[in-house]
Formats: sequence, C-alpha cells, structure tokens
Amino acid sequence: MRASRLLSILMVLQARGAVTAQALAEECEVSLRTIYRDIDALSAAGVPVYAERGAGGGYRLLEGYRTRLNGLSAQEAQALFLSGLGGAATALGLGAVLAAAQTKVTAGLPANLRSAAALMRTRFHLDAPGWFHAAEEPPFLQAVAAAAWEQHVIEIRYQSWRAEKRRRVAPLGMVLKSGAWYLVGAVDASVRTYRISRIRALEPLTERFEPPPGFDLAAWWGESTRRLEEEMYPNRATVRLSPLGLRLLEHVTSAVSRAGMVVGEPDADGHRVVTLRVGSLWEASSELMRFGTEAEVLEPPELRARIRETVEKMGRLYPS
Repeated sequence: MRASRLLSILMVLQARGAVTAQALAEECEVSLRTIYRDIDALSAAGVPVYAERGAGGGYRLLEGYRTRLNGLSAQEAQALFLSGLGGAATALGLGAVLAAAQTKVTAGLPANLRSAAALMRTRFHLDAPGWFHAAEEPPFLQAVAAAAWEQHVIEIRYQSWRAEKRRRVAPLGMVLKSGAWYLVGAVDASVRTYRISRIRALEPLTERFEPPPGFDLAAWWGESTRRLEEEMYPNRATVRLSPLGLRLLEHVTSAVSRAGMVVGEPDADGHRVVTLRVGSLWEASSELMRFGTEAEVLEPPELRARIRETVEKMGRLYPS
C-alpha cells in the first residue's frame, strides 16, 4: 500500500511541479504526518525531492529529474486521454483509479506531450445519453462490474417487459449504449442481454465461470445489434412524401428505417415516393403518422387501413 502511495506522490510531483503537503495528503487520502514521512522515505531512497518555501512553494523534484514513459507519439498521448472522457469510470467505481492512472501517465510524458494531452481534455466531452434522456444510475451497476471482472456467477431478480424472473447469470461483460448499461451474460447454454437498471435484486455467488472459448464482447454486441434491428424492422412501406416530408425524414424516422431507402423522382407537385423499412403495423403507423399531412402511405394496404382507422378514431375524440 505504501509503495503504491510513494509512486503516486512521485508521479504527482513530476506531473505538476510544486505541490503542497496538504494537496498531496488530499490526493492520497492520508494525514499530513504520513505525507511528511513519505517524503522522507523518497529522499532516503535517492529521489531528489526538496521543499520550496513561499506563497507558491511546496515540494518539488530537482529540475531535470524524470521517470520517462517512452514510445508515445503526440497523437497517441492525446488519444490516451480522450479515452477517459465521460462518467463511465466513475459510475463503475473506478473514477479515482482512472485519475491516478492518468496522473502517472502524464508524469512520464515529455513536457510538450503533457500539454497536448491536457489540452485534449479541455476540447472534448462525451455526453452518452441521447437528447431528452437522463443517464441511468442502476443501483447494482458496481456489483455487476465486480462479478464480471472476478468471473463470479450472480443470481438476479429481473423485471422484463412481461414478468419478473430469477436468473443465474455468468456476467461475460457490460456495454454502455446511449446512456443505458447492459449486462451480457451466459444463461445455461445461451448468451443473453439484460438492462442493468431492470435488475431488482442481485446476489453474488461463490461459483466461478470461464467465458465461452473465443467469446468477443464487441463482436457479439455488434452482431446482436444487427439481429435486433432486423427483427424490429422486418417490413417495407411505400410512402408519398411532400418536399417538407422529405426534409423531415431524418428527424422523424430512425437510421435503421432509412437504411436501404429508395427515393423516387419528384412528380409534378414535387412529391417523391419513398420505400422505408418499418416494424409492426402499430409501430409503423405510429412513426409515419408523425409526418402529419406531409406523408401518404401507399403500401402495404393493411398499413394504410390501420392509419385510416386511427385517424377516424381520433376524429371521434375531437367532434366539431
């Protein structure tokens, strides 16, 4: 524990120049007396650390002394700090660990790369949730992360769309998607996805597990996402859009719906016939009715009938 703290003090001094004993104590979460003893230990070990008095004083390393972290280009150093954007590490309980790691890396960089890496953090910010959606703060997030890291099976009580269920899950990994955390876990012989915010209770078990041979979390998630998109948008709809309706396409429909979209030539009124991917009748009618009078569904006939029926029911709700 002390060796790790001494290294942290050395890295902080190397990264920041003069640092007060109070700042070091707060950084390491120890008392001032402990910091004084640690500074003495570093000095006894041959580290050229000295005290500088005055308003801007503190402890400082002898000019030119450096523990170098070699082999990083400017772009690599910037990318390293770009990877620490957002609150994901904090949500997983690793915020302090990430900060300490970045401090150590900063300390080992040459002066020109240190300034470039620090500038990167002031220029870019990651806001993971989509617009008008709050980031989730699942109560069992850190427990799931610990089980995934330590390869312990967990028993969860999970609230699905249909019912509440109990499952024994081997947590293979976690994914942060649009502000929501997902658990990818093995249940019996299959791999499934669970939204962590829907876990109502969790019990870590002593049983350990080994991931399936060759399992790749990123590849599995990409393939799972593709299958989900195909399942949710299995149908096609032909729609006649006004010029305004065509401009609204990007704002009203999803990127999946527009994938493979076919747009016809404008007619005499400037309208175009567009073919889109759509989901079920209910989902398609709900989505396409957002265009209002700027869109007319031509095909399939059952979707056209569903929209007409919905409009008639709405008319009865709002009699003149």
